[in-house]
Amino acid sequence: MRIVLIGFMGSGKTSTGKALAEKMGFEFADLDRVIESETQSTIAELFKDQGEQTFRKLEYDTLNRLLKKDSLVLSTGGGTACFFNAMETINKNSVSVYLKMSADSLFNRLVNERSKRPLIKDLGEKELRHFISELLFIREPYYNKAHYKVKAKEIQIGALVDFLRQENQQLV
Repeated sequence: MRIVLIGFMGSGKTSTGKALAEKMGFEFADLDRVIESETQSTIAELFKDQGEQTFRKLEYDTLNRLLKKDSLVLSTGGGTACFFNAMETINKNSVSVYLKMSADSLFNRLVNERSKRPLIKDLGEKELRHFISELLFIREPYYNKAHYKVKAKEIQIGALVDFLRQENQQLV
């Protein structure tokens, strides 16, 4: 079984993914960290040096390669699901889980993390709130294609593991 976590930046994909993988005895991979390790560049550098389109192609190719692994929990970048036919690929090759959060909750998580996130590092609070609302509105139709939607703010890893195992017995 492969489990792919999707959702907006700050929704907890990496921390949830690590905990989920540990609880299930699966390997964990963070798509952005894999790309950074393989290219020896940060995501911000890749965006700046090669442009978003080139980065998105690299991201999609890396996603496809990782989806061949078994017993994997994969956290994706916030935009991964929105380019090429990534959601169709994810849904065909894994169990997808959208870690859903409101724009207000995302703002509260991200407002003090701006320096760590290249897309938002230069935004003031008002700009950040607007940025999150606008981008979430654009991305949510892609995120909503996930097999399962989970309220990220109230997530309980044990319950999620039990649910995924029960719902996907043929994949375990």
